[in-house]
Amino acid sequence: MPYSSPRRHVLAFTCALLLASTSLHAQQENNHFAQLGGMAGIEKIVAELIPLIETDQRISAQFKETNMDLLARQLVTQICQLSGGPCERKGDDMRTVHKGMNITNLQFNALAEDLQIAMERQNVPSIAQNKLLAKLAVMQREIVTK
Repeated sequence: MPYSSPRRHVLAFTCALLLASTSLHAQQENNHFAQLGGMAGIEKIVAELIPLIETDQRISAQFKETNMDLLARQLVTQICQLSGGPCERKGDDMRTVHKGMNITNLQFNALAEDLQIAMERQNVPSIAQNKLLAKLAVMQREIVTK
């Protein structure tokens, strides 16, 4: 029987843990997509969100010249990707997309509140809402310029 050092066992164990951790992360992301209702659920959330944006006095003026159908499609893709779904968002980064829009913290937070309302209306579990909002919050530094 060949000699097997304890170091080799530790290395093998560490590799196994790393693979298990990566697999668990992928499962959690797929679970988040499922918690949002999959693609159909995300489409319903966004369909609920768009009218909220259009009637929210804090941000509606910011979207006056926006193609809301295109925005809806982009939001569906972005939320799908962020939640671990099968979508891939293509295009410019958030800083470039929002350049020159002079978005304030108030406006960013208003949209986040509207998204939360849309998710509540679609009975998205709180844990899934919080996960998505946390992922979007990271983008605030890139979007808020004023």
